Amino acid sequence: MALNARLDHRNPFVFDTHELGRRPGALQRLTREVDAPKDFGIQGVIGVPEGAPVELELRLESVMEGVLVTGTARAQAKGECVRCLESLELSLEADFQEMFSYPDADERGRVIARPDENADDAEDDEDRLFIEDGLFDLEPVLRDAVVLALPMQPVCQDDCPGLCSECGARLADDPDHHHDAVDIRWAALQGLAGSLEDGEKDEMSGAEPGVDEKQEK
Repeated sequence: MALNARLDHRNPFVFDTHELGRRPGALQRLTREVDAPKDFGIQGVIGVPEGAPVELELRLESVMEGVLVTGTARAQAKGECVRCLESLELSLEADFQEMFSYPDADERGRVIARPDENADDAEDDEDRLFIEDGLFDLEPVLRDAVVLALPMQPVCQDDCPGLCSECGARLADDPDHHHDAVDIRWAALQGLAGSLEDGEKDEMSGAEPGVDEKQEK
C-alpha cells in the first residue's frame, strides 16, 4: 500500500505509536470510542449507521518490522431482513489483527527508496500498511473487519418464514395464512361445465315459446 499524505493525529482513527518507540516487545493497550464513518458495512444490506458509536479495544505490540495491532470493534448494526424486509438491528463484534510496518527512512522521517528494490518488492509493498511519522490509520482495517463480521444475508430471526409469494403478507404475523390452491385442470373443467349449463338453459328458454305458439294455433 502506497504511503498517503501526512496523517492527521486529530483523526479519531489515527493512532500514535511514539510511546512504544522501536523497542521490540513493548506493549500498549488502548480503548477508544469513535463515530462510525459513512458506508461502514455492506452497502445496501446492513451496516453501522454513520455517526453511531463504535467501541475499540486495541493491543499495540512493537516488533522488529513495525507494530502489530490486535483489537476488537463493537457497535450496533442496522439493516433489513432479506426474507420479510423488516428492519433489524444486531450487535456487531469484529476482531482484527494487522501489521503496520516501519518504512525505511532518514533522520527526518522521509522515506528512502531502497537501491536494491525490485519489481517483486514493489508489488509486496502494495499490500502492506505503513507507519508514518509514528502514526497509523486504522480505518481501512476496521472497514474490512466489519464487512467480514456482518452477515451477507441478514434475517430478523433464523426461522423467519418470509413473505407470502402470492399476496406479499408477512407470514410471521399470520402463521395460518394460506390461499386455497386451485388445480388449473379442474378450473378449466369447471369453466367448461358452466358453459354447457348456460347453453342448455338458453336452449330450454328458446324452446318454450315455440311450444306455446303451436298450442294456441
